[in-house]
Amino acid sequence: MNRSPAGGRDLWSYATLCIVILFWSGNFIVGRAVNGVIPPFTLALVRWTGALAILLPFAWRHLRADRQRLLSHWKAVLLLGLTGVAAFNAFIYSGLQFTTASNGLLLQAAIPALVLLFNRLFFGDRASVLQIVGVTLSMLGVAVIVLRGDLAALARLTLNFGDFLVLCGVVCWALYTALMRLRPDCHPASFLTATFVIGAAAMAPFAAMEMAGGASIPLRADVLGAFAYVALFPSLVAYVLYNAAVKNLGEAPAGQMITLMPLFGAGLAALLLGEALFRFHIIGMVLILGGIVLGAVGVQRQLRWIDDFGSPVSRGRTN
Repeated sequence: MNRSPAGGRDLWSYATLCIVILFWSGNFIVGRAVNGVIPPFTLALVRWTGALAILLPFAWRHLRADRQRLLSHWKAVLLLGLTGVAAFNAFIYSGLQFTTASNGLLLQAAIPALVLLFNRLFFGDRASVLQIVGVTLSMLGVAVIVLRGDLAALARLTLNFGDFLVLCGVVCWALYTALMRLRPDCHPASFLTATFVIGAAAMAPFAAMEMAGGASIPLRADVLGAFAYVALFPSLVAYVLYNAAVKNLGEAPAGQMITLMPLFGAGLAALLLGEALFRFHIIGMVLILGGIVLGAVGVQRQLRWIDDFGSPVSRGRTN
């Protein structure tokens, strides 16, 4: 099947991914802010049950129409729900109790490289040289921002149990992104509802254990605000936009946009906390954006190759 070079739809997908990263950066800040106030599994449970409650009235009609298709592809739906909804967020929220924001952001920079690796292992996709250089450049930009321009500080970083949990979440998200091509051909709202149900069901017993262990949640305005934010923006809105972008752009280009998180995090810190922006932020931004552009150019060259010679390339769904 012929595919055209990037056009307005691709640019729109990249723009929506910027919104996604903004919401996920906010989720990272919220997860750190409520540390010690809201237990991690309870926060994840409220996140997915809240998102499900908002989505279900709009998705019910599509869910009924796609019921048989979802059931016939239950293994793929279950795998995607467990990796991208349940496990990823449980690992991230749990890890943020024990590690620093810098370590967490640095570990998430591994997602684009892992997506390329999983695409190669599971589907035989070959990344172009430009894609590999682009991912490497973006990861270097993340390191510049997280390490505040002192790359020698990388040698002084220590990894703890929280870092291990965050790394597990990073692997889960890379798997989710790479395996998105396995999702059934159904309405996006149906697929999203099914994965949210899986995420909420997986978190329920762990949240119950937290409550049985004596955890209590003060129903203050800031806590309720945190619940509302995580249920709506980084969950419902972000997943709708991210899944659509993966379908349009392909797994690797969408996954590489994750490297924007520390840049957005720095911007939010400057805006909300009054923290200053420094030269290393600008350098990191240039490296990250340069890497994303190189990766996009690499994908488009592969697409032109398939148009001319019929060589297989990963872009969007293949089922």
